[in-house]
Amino acid sequence: MLRQPLLLLSRSDAVRSLVSTLPVSSGIVHSYVPGETTQAAVATSADLVDGGLKVTLDFLGEDTTDLAQADATVEAYVELLAQLSARGLARHAEVSVKLSAIGQALGTSELGTSELGTSERSSGHQVALENARRICRAARNAGTTVTLDMEDHTTTDSTLAILRDLRKDFPETGAVLQAYLHRTEADCRELAHEGSRVRLCKGAYDEPEEVAYQSRLDVDTAYVRCLKILLAGQGYPMIATHDPRMVEIASSLATRYGRERGTYEFQMLYGIRPEEQRRLAAAGEAVRVYLPYGEQWYGYLMRRLAERPQNLTFFLRSLISKR
Repeated sequence: MLRQPLLLLSRSDAVRSLVSTLPVSSGIVHSYVPGETTQAAVATSADLVDGGLKVTLDFLGEDTTDLAQADATVEAYVELLAQLSARGLARHAEVSVKLSAIGQALGTSELGTSELGTSERSSGHQVALENARRICRAARNAGTTVTLDMEDHTTTDSTLAILRDLRKDFPETGAVLQAYLHRTEADCRELAHEGSRVRLCKGAYDEPEEVAYQSRLDVDTAYVRCLKILLAGQGYPMIATHDPRMVEIASSLATRYGRERGTYEFQMLYGIRPEEQRRLAAAGEAVRVYLPYGEQWYGYLMRRLAERPQNLTFFLRSLISKR
């Protein structure tokens, strides 16, 4: 019952203003976001890698409507990738990118005047594609990969189109699919080919029933159907779940389809079930931790609370103690 209100709060400027008075190192915030700087993110990544885990890093930010901010986000990723390479972490750490943070949310805009004197215009889709190419190029130079995060359903077609364009030059680029969308089984079939990296998650956005399953049972059932498609396919499934039942089902399906360890991986969020992350890794499974960082942590935090409302009590205690 708390999920819908929490998702609404994730877009509340008033609550954002209140929560933003908390230092990122305090209480519940720090348990999900280890820091605001690249240095903090790289240091945490090193600790996780030393513990036998892999990492995917997300420089937080989305729905960017300013071209300069989109450019700044790209530069942040380029710097992050350079630091991962310098620390020797690139073999174990990749990056996750939200296209809305690098221009997808921009409308059609003036980009300047061409050599012929005519005004040049570009859509947010095109800006995001070119910016994603820059990040993919930096990732390849660093010796690692990029995964395109999926956002609300209105961006799905654009995101998958950008993925197809990127994979022409960077076939290692990963995709994310959200099982609660009605369309996702078909998308899984299309992407379950050799060389295709696909992260399957349940979905964290507030979607209408016309496009997404609403009940937990329906979402779980859809997740299993999608798991079967990906694990039976020729690609590299990235199984993003904290649900013990889904972990067990995924392991069973991997055995059924003759999957060797290392031909798929489990993914979990930083701060969620760390003991389980370590247990799976110790058992020989590839486990990757989704590690967010940066100043724009508020929307991310509220969606995590919506996924696990029991954390709200701890968050409110932290909030009250700082007032």
